[in-house]
Amino acid sequence: MQITNVRLRKVNSGNKMKAVASVTFDNEFVVHDIKVIEKDGLFIAMPSKKTQNGEFRDVAHPINAETREKIQNAIIEKYNETPDVEEEGKSEEAEKSEAKAESDETAE
Repeated sequence: MQITNVRLRKVNSGNKMKAVASVTFDNEFVVHDIKVIEKDGLFIAMPSKKTQNGEFRDVAHPINAETREKIQNAIIEKYNETPDVEEEGKSEEAEKSEAKAESDETAE
């Protein structure tokens, strides 16, 4: 399985989260909402949901360290190529609209 596209949106969140990425595999399968986090360097956090007992559980994740490293390297490379966000605090509505547009493009 090859990574065929990485889309990244840097955010001015004022906290550890620096960007949100979507990764496409083989031009056939996409994983959205992969977060780029800065804490002693950059790393990725896979999309997750909160369980009934309050813990977070990944909804999609690589099975082995090699694949995780491959995904992380592709996202961080894209992060380093992408200019910093100039807009301060986009509205939540604007962010949802962009996410929907991205989702619609991927579905085509």
